[in-house]
Amino acid sequence: MFLKSPPALILASTSIYRRELLARLRLPFSCVAPGVEESRRAGEPPLALAVRLARAKAVAVALQHPDAWVIGSDQVAVRAGSSGESMLGKPGTEALCIEQLRGSSGRSLSFLTAVAVLRHNGHSAYEFVDTTQVTFRALDDDTIARYVAREAPLDCAGGFKSEGLGVTLCESIHSVDPSALIGLPLIQLSKVLRGVGFELP
Repeated sequence: MFLKSPPALILASTSIYRRELLARLRLPFSCVAPGVEESRRAGEPPLALAVRLARAKAVAVALQHPDAWVIGSDQVAVRAGSSGESMLGKPGTEALCIEQLRGSSGRSLSFLTAVAVLRHNGHSAYEFVDTTQVTFRALDDDTIARYVAREAPLDCAGGFKSEGLGVTLCESIHSVDPSALIGLPLIQLSKVLRGVGFELP
């Protein structure tokens, strides 16, 4: 049964991509910067990092707003290679973005998107992870340079935006939720929010 007066909903993020995704659900919400240090710990597997950061972001904001439901999320890209897995975060610079895309040419990456939804007062928490497989076509240096110059995806894990021109770099994208690759898996998130009383169709 839906709550007549549901508690506040907060997105523990300053990401414009996650904000735009959550807005699709047409629920009132606010955004609060979690202020969480996002460095990877020594030897920490990519999945563990994404899960830890999603939870840490949600917890940090929930402590400030104990009556609200808080959504935390984090995404990492993982590329398998002959020497093992390598993790790709947000490139931050044009040079690193070009390097990431050059290394992804003709290869497949796994994008791991972790989400934590919790309420401090109720001591309730829900966590889940979406995995999206992206296979890139063979990319020459000119293609990469043109793409980076046009879209500047410096704040995106793996250095590309599937919802924009980045889709032209792909051979295929396999996912149970197309919104996950952009930064927030709305199918599973909607299920969780319905379960705790938010009214969604």
